Amino acid sequence: MEQVLQHVAQTVEKQLDSELEKLDAMDSNDLEAIRRQRIEEMKKRAKLKQEWLANGHGEYTEIDGEKEFFGVCNKSENVVCHFYRSDTPRCRIVDMHLQALAKKHVETRFIKLDVERAPFLTSRLKIRVLPTIGLVKDKKTKDFIVGFTDLGNCDDFTTEVLEWRIARADVIEYSGDLLVPPAEARRQRALTVHSKMTIRDKQDSDSDLDFSD
Repeated sequence: MEQVLQHVAQTVEKQLDSELEKLDAMDSNDLEAIRRQRIEEMKKRAKLKQEWLANGHGEYTEIDGEKEFFGVCNKSENVVCHFYRSDTPRCRIVDMHLQALAKKHVETRFIKLDVERAPFLTSRLKIRVLPTIGLVKDKKTKDFIVGFTDLGNCDDFTTEVLEWRIARADVIEYSGDLLVPPAEARRQRALTVHSKMTIRDKQDSDSDLDFSD
């Protein structure tokens, strides 16, 4: 395991060195082109954000029924829909987390729908366990989070775990590691950093050796 971590640390260090070399090789024209491109990207992003907010993004809202559900999916590329029932305590836990994520991920529409108001849709999507979170992209249901099984199978899961699970369906923007949950990813990063420090300490120690007579 230590050898694997050392190899990973060395690979990351080489990649960083390579990126730094590329930056050093750039002239003022290259940097100006990158700056202009970045400004254009920021303008496009700002325009998109205005469109998203106009369509109800940035808030976690309840919709009336099936007709509104299809209307939301037609307007928004990415939709997270919580299928709930008011007498189910675990649905209130989901509400708390989705309220926070809606504010963070304005690129996605976050909604909730009472299953009693949508019998046709509930049957069509084969929703039998509550809470169920439907993850929709480009008007197609990509995935479902059924109950809390994927969230640690406990009621006190964190918002970041739910965020990670939603991101695995590619319906929110996510910069973390999709292969492992956030806590495990942090542990792996910590081990990598520790391995890099150990390697450097060893290198410094070796350089201090005096082989003179």
